[in-house]
Parts: sequence; C-alpha cells; structure tokens
Amino acid sequence: MAKETLNEDLITGQQTYVSLDNTIGSMVLDGKRHKKNWYVMLGIAFMLLNGFMLAVGWLLYQGVGVWGNNVPTGWAFDIINFVWWIGIGHAGTLISAILLLVRQQWRNSINRFAEAMTLFAVLCAAQYPLLHTGRPWVAAYWLMPYPNIMGLWPQFRSPLIWDVFAVTTYALVSILFWFVGLIPDLATLRDKSTNKIGQKIFGFLSLGWRGSMKHWHRYEQAYLLLAGLSTPLVLSVHTIVSYDFAMSIVPGWNVTVFPPYFVAGAVFAGFAMVLLIGLPLRAWYGLKDMITMKHIDWMCKIMLATGLIVFYGYFLEVFYAYYSANPAEISLAEWRFYGPYSPAYWALIICNGIIPQLLWVPKFRRNLPLVFIVCLFISVGMWLERFVIIPMSLMKNYLPASDRFYYPTIVDFTMFFGTIGLFFFMMWLFIRFLPVINMFEMKDLLFKQNLKKEKEAEEKQEAGVH
Repeated sequence: MAKETLNEDLITGQQTYVSLDNTIGSMVLDGKRHKKNWYVMLGIAFMLLNGFMLAVGWLLYQGVGVWGNNVPTGWAFDIINFVWWIGIGHAGTLISAILLLVRQQWRNSINRFAEAMTLFAVLCAAQYPLLHTGRPWVAAYWLMPYPNIMGLWPQFRSPLIWDVFAVTTYALVSILFWFVGLIPDLATLRDKSTNKIGQKIFGFLSLGWRGSMKHWHRYEQAYLLLAGLSTPLVLSVHTIVSYDFAMSIVPGWNVTVFPPYFVAGAVFAGFAMVLLIGLPLRAWYGLKDMITMKHIDWMCKIMLATGLIVFYGYFLEVFYAYYSANPAEISLAEWRFYGPYSPAYWALIICNGIIPQLLWVPKFRRNLPLVFIVCLFISVGMWLERFVIIPMSLMKNYLPASDRFYYPTIVDFTMFFGTIGLFFFMMWLFIRFLPVINMFEMKDLLFKQNLKKEKEAEEKQEAGVH
C-alpha cells in the first residue's frame, strides 16, 4: 500500500449519487467484484469454523475436563475469550450510536461494517458462558429468571446474572439498530437488482420502503431512539463484565478502576478490529474515496487516546499493589513481573503500551501497512491482557498451598481460533450479501459536502468582485 496524503473531504474523487450506488451496491449485486481474496479468506475462516464445531462436539461429549481449567483456575480460556469478544464488539456501537448523536459525519463510511462486527463478536462471546457450564441443556436455565417451582431462584446479587441481562439487551438493541439502518439501502438494492430472487428477498427485508416523507420521518425517529438506547449500553455492558472481577476478593481483581479501564480497553480493541477489517476492504474493493485517510487518521487518534487510558490502568494496578502493602497483592505483582508467565505480561506491555505510541507521529498514521501491523499487535495485546487478569490472578491467591499452574489444551486453542473463524466467516458473508457502506448516508454526506463547496465558491466570487 502506498502512503497517502490527508484530505479534508470525507468523500474524495468525482462522486455522484449514481457512482456511490454503483460502487457500494455492485459489491452485492455483482458477484464478479469478489475476487480471489474473498474466496481465500472465506475458505480459511470456514476451515477454522469446522475446527470449532469439532471442538464443541468433543466438549459436549466429554465435558469441561477437555479444557485446561483446574482448581483454582476455574475461569480460563472461556472467560478470556468471552471478555475479549465483548470488547471487540464495542467499537461498532460507539461509531454508530454515540458518533451519530454528536453529529460526527465521518462515521458514515465505517458504521455499517462496524455494526456487523459488533453482532458477530457478541455471537462469538455469547457461546463461551453457555459452554463453560459443560452441559448447557442441564445448567443454562440457572441464568434465567424461571418461576420458583423448584424451590430455587437465581442469585440476582451476582454480577454473572447481570451479565446475562446486559449482553442479551446489548445484542437485541444492536440487531435492531443495524437492521433499521439497512432498510433504505435494502430498498435501493431491491430496485436495482435484476435477479427475481434477489428482488423478492430485498423487497421482503425492506419492509415496503418507498422513500416517502412519512417513511423518512419514522425512520429518523426510530434510528435516533435506538441510538439513544445503545449509547448507555456501550458503557454499561463492559462495566458489568468488569464487575465479574471487581466485586470479588481475588488479588488483582477487587479494584474500583476496572469499569472505566475495561470500557477504554473495549473501545481500544474494537477500533483496532475495525481497521483490521476496513483497510483490506478499502484496498480490495476500491473504497479509497469513501474510507479516506481522514477516517483512518481519526480512528488512529481514538486508539491512541483509549490506549493511553489502558496503559495508565496498568500502572495503577502496580501502584495499588504496593501502596496497599497487601502481601497477596504484592506477591501477585511480582509474580507477573518475574514468574513463569511473565513473558505474557511483558508482551502485553509492549503490544498495548509501547507499540501504539507510534501513532503520535502523523506520518505513521498515514502509513497503512504500519497502521495494520499496530492494530494487529493491539488485538493480540488485548487478548494477553485478559490472560494476565484472569488465569494469572487465579493461580496466585491468598492460600499458597492451592497455587497451581494453568496450561491450556489443544481444545482450548481450537475453540479460540474456531471462534475467530466463525467471526470472519460471518463477516465475509455479510460483505458479499449486504451493503458494507451506508449508501443513503453517503449520499447525504455528498450533498452537504457539495453544498459547502458551492457556498465557499460563491463567497470567493463575491470577495473577488468587491
């Protein structure tokens, strides 16, 4: 990828409403635009997905003993991956809802695939708490508020129950928000499709959209309402996930900084994943005029800001340990520094603390291969963060006699990489069958951009006359 200059416009090139429709819509209506790269990525994702299904089948047959979990490390890869996937899903809601409410129009080019990323990440995350029970059909109902006919009732004071309500609400609102935003574009595809089956499918999904004033009025009301509902969920979901740890007495967990620290980490990881997906899409499908260097520059700045908050949280963990003078906390901090799993801790510091500092340099933010590599390191670092927080804390607790090493098994790794396969398999299918960029919002942006240029040209002309 060549280096590009930063442009003030959010849409570049000689664009018209028709060219926007053709560029974005042809990714759905013209299968020839999906070349070798799409088939290779889909094939790799499908292979990983098959490994995931085999691992899940073996897990359900044998039980959680096929994992590396032990006592005291009862939470291991399953909860690591759960928190990691939930975090990745946060950028989509942030881009879609919060930036919409504050009228940041640079979101228009990236919100659609970021929202899809949220849905698929939540789907991957939701499987782990269910599979963690070993026999979901026997134990999963404990998480639901079923009637008290068995003399039992869920413990609503447990943050694990809060997780169920938070994640399911987040998933439901995200699905509605994503689908409502798709309706005008589905109607456009319905009108442009020459395939009868495609016309019927897009016609059914567009819910009879005709583009009338009444339809636009109802659409805008529903979209803003869902954005308002989604905004507090961005903060609440990962805050509640952090309560799983912060409300315990495990060394390294029971600190009040966890909620903002987790939320910042979620946005940090989410934007890294948006760029990991957006940069290849931009290159493979010729979307450089819509996902411009300005978008990439701003996303890098958000990653830099949230990364500094996360890095500050790492310093606070060490400070709390030594300032408290609690022997268990100090022992855990030193275990992270010098213990057998210390390479994971120092790799985390490098990936999330040192490497993102490259984004301070404007030249580096415009170097696309470097940005892609930085985002890759951030994604690895955020997974390592969960590894350091969960198993490494559980392995070193208040009772030295119960300390025991944790070693993940091949099933742990197969399930983890399998969910990555599931995520990208769903993502590439989405790219093939639905518009990856919001067409009608891009047209609105183009109209405002052209209006601004015309106004500037008139002001220059008037200044020249006077």
